[in-house]
Amino acid sequence: MTDAGAETDGATIEFAVIGGSGFEALDLEARVVLPPVESPWGTVPEIVTGLLHGRSVAFAPRHGAGHRVPPHRVNERALLWALRGLGAGVLLTTNAVGGLDASLRPGDFVLTDQLIDRTHGRLDTYFDGESDIAGVQHLPFAEPYDGALREIALGALRVLGERVHPAGTSVVIQGPRFATAAEAAWHRAMGAQLVNMTQLPEAALAAELGFAHVNLAIVTDTDTERGGTDADTSATAERVFAVMAQAQPRLSAAVAAIIAAIPPGHASAQRLAPDVVEALLRWRG
Repeated sequence: MTDAGAETDGATIEFAVIGGSGFEALDLEARVVLPPVESPWGTVPEIVTGLLHGRSVAFAPRHGAGHRVPPHRVNERALLWALRGLGAGVLLTTNAVGGLDASLRPGDFVLTDQLIDRTHGRLDTYFDGESDIAGVQHLPFAEPYDGALREIALGALRVLGERVHPAGTSVVIQGPRFATAAEAAWHRAMGAQLVNMTQLPEAALAAELGFAHVNLAIVTDTDTERGGTDADTSATAERVFAVMAQAQPRLSAAVAAIIAAIPPGHASAQRLAPDVVEALLRWRG
């Protein structure tokens, strides 16, 4: 096993990419499969590093190979800490999402800007009072994602000719079941346009680690927008994976284009004090 703080193949990683449902691999040059990475919160078994348009990237599938880890069991604390420990400062995450708004169609890209948390029981902070990492920390989180990165991503996707929505509020449900029609109506009343199972606590933990974070969501179904009456857009696991399989080349091209467009050295404003983040990255349990 390797330590997340170590450099990989002689170079520090610049970008971390987490692939969501149906996006379990990224075509990288000079590809290296890392041995399992140890973290204070557990082992991260599947990280691949390499080059994408000459930029150093670490990729990990959120649900593991074969989609074997359900949404509520993803070890986000270990995964994000391991990726940050490799040196990555920019995080690009992808998610399959359901559409709650009539303007969203299956296959559309959405650059998520806001979140509503309906998860429960998930380990959603590194500063939980059970460790000695810099005490209790209260995370500023009004803007979950990096606005500058969202603008860069929007431009890159438009150059590709993609149908992309520049913003969207996602309600994050516990999973692994899909929402009822009544819940979907409630989510729309909250002001959500998207529904997803994994954007939290991932985004909050990434913010605690000081990542500059952009999220690329792809709409896989719209049955909650239609009230569950249209079998052609129903929310089923089979449909999600079918849409994602069809969209895989587009998603790979989108990730590559976004990374190519991000200027070197991009970093978000630290939400926590630098010494707190440094203590977190040094902590070994």
